Amino acid sequence: MTALPHCPKCQSSFTYEDRGLYNCPECGHEWSAAKDTGESGADSLVVRDANGTVLKDGDTVTVIKDLKAKGSSTVVKVGTKIKNIRLVDGDHNIDCHVPGIGPMGLKSEFLKKVSD
Repeated sequence: MTALPHCPKCQSSFTYEDRGLYNCPECGHEWSAAKDTGESGADSLVVRDANGTVLKDGDTVTVIKDLKAKGSSTVVKVGTKIKNIRLVDGDHNIDCHVPGIGPMGLKSEFLKKVSD
């Protein structure tokens, strides 16, 4: 039996492996076994814009469709330029700061990458 790594969050030695993930029963943290073994992340996050261009953290994008903010009367207008995006997992896969509105989560299918 191989020695399992300690939890990176709470340093507990009581970790266990389940379906390719390491789990910590003390703090509930789970992390990928592939990252710990140095394997290349085949499951790395790939986000594409409306045209199929791959996006990365820090890119600048523009909005291609008017987007209503849920629970509010504000609208992100077509052509709004958003700088310094951050990619995240989930349905809304872009976190950003929209000028005049504030922090928002957007779907990449409504954005187009701006060439710098």
